[in-house]
Amino acid sequence: MGLTKQYLRYNGTALFGVVASQKGNIVYVNLRGEKGRYVAVPACEHVFIWDTRTGDKVLALKGRKQEVTALCPSPDNLHLSVGYEDGSIRIFSLVSGEETITFNGHKATVTALRYDDLGGKLASGSKDTDVIVWDVINESGLYRLKGHKDAITQLLFFKEKNILISSGKDTLVKWWDLDTQHCFKTLVGHRSEVWGLTLVSQDSLLFTGSSDSELRCWNISFSQEDEDPSEPLHKKSKESAERMRDPTEDDKAVDETLEQHILSCSKAGSIMREGRDRVVSLATDQTGRILACHGTDSILEIFYVLSKEEIDKKIEKKMKKARKKAKQASKLEEEQIDASIECGLQEKIQRLINIKASSKIKSFDLMLSRKGELKATVMLQNNMIESYILDPSVQTPRVMQTSKISIGGHRSDVRTLAFSSDNIAVLSAAAESVKIWNRSTLQCIRTMACEYALCSLFVPGDRQVIVGTKTGKLQMFDLASGNILESIDAHDGALWSIVLSPDQCGFATGGADKCVKFWEFQLVKDENSIQNRLSVKQTRVLQLDEDVLCIRYSPSQKLLAVALLDCTVKIFYTDSLKFFLSLYGHKLPVLCMDISHDGTLIATGSADRNVKIWGLDFGDCHRSLFAHDDSVMYLQFVPKSHLFFTAGKDHKIKQWDADNFEHIQTLEGHHQEVWCLALSPNGDYLVSSSHDKSLRLWERTREPLILEEEREMERELEYEEGIAKESQPVIAGDTQGETGLAGRKNIETIKAAEQIMEAIELYKEETAKLEEHKAICRAAGKEVPFAVNPVLRAYDNISPSGYVLEVLKKVKSSELEEALLVLPFSYVFDLLVLFDQYLQLGSDVELLCRILLFLLRIHFGQITSNQLLVKVMENVKKTIVSKVSEVRDMLGFNMAGLQFLKREIEAKDEVSFFADATAQFEEKKRKRKKKQKLILAMV
Repeated sequence: MGLTKQYLRYNGTALFGVVASQKGNIVYVNLRGEKGRYVAVPACEHVFIWDTRTGDKVLALKGRKQEVTALCPSPDNLHLSVGYEDGSIRIFSLVSGEETITFNGHKATVTALRYDDLGGKLASGSKDTDVIVWDVINESGLYRLKGHKDAITQLLFFKEKNILISSGKDTLVKWWDLDTQHCFKTLVGHRSEVWGLTLVSQDSLLFTGSSDSELRCWNISFSQEDEDPSEPLHKKSKESAERMRDPTEDDKAVDETLEQHILSCSKAGSIMREGRDRVVSLATDQTGRILACHGTDSILEIFYVLSKEEIDKKIEKKMKKARKKAKQASKLEEEQIDASIECGLQEKIQRLINIKASSKIKSFDLMLSRKGELKATVMLQNNMIESYILDPSVQTPRVMQTSKISIGGHRSDVRTLAFSSDNIAVLSAAAESVKIWNRSTLQCIRTMACEYALCSLFVPGDRQVIVGTKTGKLQMFDLASGNILESIDAHDGALWSIVLSPDQCGFATGGADKCVKFWEFQLVKDENSIQNRLSVKQTRVLQLDEDVLCIRYSPSQKLLAVALLDCTVKIFYTDSLKFFLSLYGHKLPVLCMDISHDGTLIATGSADRNVKIWGLDFGDCHRSLFAHDDSVMYLQFVPKSHLFFTAGKDHKIKQWDADNFEHIQTLEGHHQEVWCLALSPNGDYLVSSSHDKSLRLWERTREPLILEEEREMERELEYEEGIAKESQPVIAGDTQGETGLAGRKNIETIKAAEQIMEAIELYKEETAKLEEHKAICRAAGKEVPFAVNPVLRAYDNISPSGYVLEVLKKVKSSELEEALLVLPFSYVFDLLVLFDQYLQLGSDVELLCRILLFLLRIHFGQITSNQLLVKVMENVKKTIVSKVSEVRDMLGFNMAGLQFLKREIEAKDEVSFFADATAQFEEKKRKRKKKQKLILAMV
């Protein structure tokens, strides 16, 4: 059966118009060897890196579908970890811009990311209330920490201790011992959500920000015994971990004393913020000397943290004053004076200055330069980035704005789009400005200030544009100069719709004042020059009973369709303005509509989520389609066809066939409500705008689209999403306590498990064939040709057991445990037999040990009760001890060799340094002698 109708696929080609999305955070990154110049910001599903000096976008880290929600640069400044809305974490290389590692463990949005000091561990927190610690070097998950009852807001690693601090919306701050993976202390001094968390003064002070104007400060001190490095923390907290797994009433008092024995955390006081609302973010710079926070307003409050030396100087000054007073009063002894003098919290943490941004702050990052200047970059709610600089060392620091990145996008949502007649220029208009974009380069070529725009069009010739505003004005702009030519009070209410007449001699407008007005273009004399300029003149008015929401001309200009607030669409004759048809059937007002190129069909989209297709000859409804899960905001026919696009508040754009009433394609990419779209006159390009501040360009490809395949792909996506939402399997021996496996079952882990099972099946088949072949050869008394499996031939005639090992190596390290968890025990039996062979060969000992230990953990009961595996496990035990010892010896030898090379290089550097100094000294001595000789000769 051949194809009855061929459709062409539209693909997303570009994302533009967004400077920074609102869900994530802004961070400084090192790029091209420069610090404090480049910032990384979330941009929908991508990450953009901006140059704060030039305002240019220098790098884009491409994401997939989900929106970016968290960013964290690595301590070595070579990588950037990115958290997404679906719970995945990807680590990108800042050198190449490529994705290097992917972690899948969270079930919901990633809200917090934090590296440890060495960059080997990455902690992530999510809305699913779990904290997961990942091994970045091994590219795998270590463990999942459970305990919070609401979303995680912030994570912190201690610098010298293996401790993690987490805060959440459940008002708790938890302290986790990462050696034993349990929570050994919970801070309960907050009455509302803890939004921010940071450590200062060499990890001795903890600041927390909550839903009030108070920054709470906590003193942290470890016991003297615990500070001894020979006695690690986990030895002391092991007893507490066991009690927390199986607590009794008698253990409560003992647990409290154990917590105090490990560390004490007492409230030191509070610092009052100027803002009265909640803390949005709280952070310090890398040195920990500058503390900053902000609320839901536009003020960034900056505090200066005094160093130990500065505090000691203050105390000395206080002592001197106190001693002078004591001598005069002669009442107190010096020792009593010294003991009574302390430095209060308000003196340790000094308010530096407030930075007033131009709009509400969503996120910020700080950096203290080598010169001592503080750089602060803020990401604003209105799609802007601002950078400030100040000197914290002076008595009264002055804030200076160094840069502002704003030209790449609108400050508010784009409400109207239009294409020029040559398909090259794109107009976008929002509440504050009109921007003209070049479609091929995606650069903004003109920005013009306007009122709140609702509709727009290019004047024939593409030299002027007309914008209809919320106040009812028509504003005409000249693109060459960027100036406003004319502003006319067209309607008494909002001007909702504007449409160009097919003869291109004028246009019609509809507004909230229940009128449709007809306008003609005319040339008038320009007061500022000798040339004439374009203007408009009102010709006719059509008065109606309800507010006009949308108007459209038929291609022949014979009919005019008007959508009214009473949920009907009325059709009038254009020449006489007499009533022709009334299209009624929608339950809510029609927000958008369009007429096909041949004038036979009209499609209407409504707030009732339906699209209705009508015939224009009799006004009969051909079909009603349930188009979107929310209001249909925009509808437009593809030129010279009966295909049309709809945009909805359900974040989707859909393509439909008005002849067959088929849903052809769904364009997914926007993360919030889609407000409007525009098709180019040739139908090859589509531009859409959304509440996520982004503009997206879609292009018609030459790839044919088959509806059956599309439906099959949609079903596969539903199946994959269903797998991700399934409950995780219960592991034998897991008590479902504070810890769990870091990974999560998804379609990738299931595919990996299937590949392992297929490899084991192939191994069993090929082994059986090989035995048969040997028997045939023995019976024949000569060598008989053996047909090698094509899969093994593709791997350079590898052995069947070697093929199984290759498949195991190809499984991603972060997905290995979850893939093994899916394997049935019958395949585990064959794997363990193969491991005995692999270990004797001594190949990939580290990977084999990891798999073996995990399989023993989850299948311990079945393995120990199986008599056939007893001998196999005994052989594995003997072999694994010797092989691991060999690997450990090799690593030790390599470490010693590297340390030797390091010492040699350092010694050479010192010799060369001193040699350079000696050479410079000799050169100066020679020049001085020469100068003295010249002086003597002159004398």
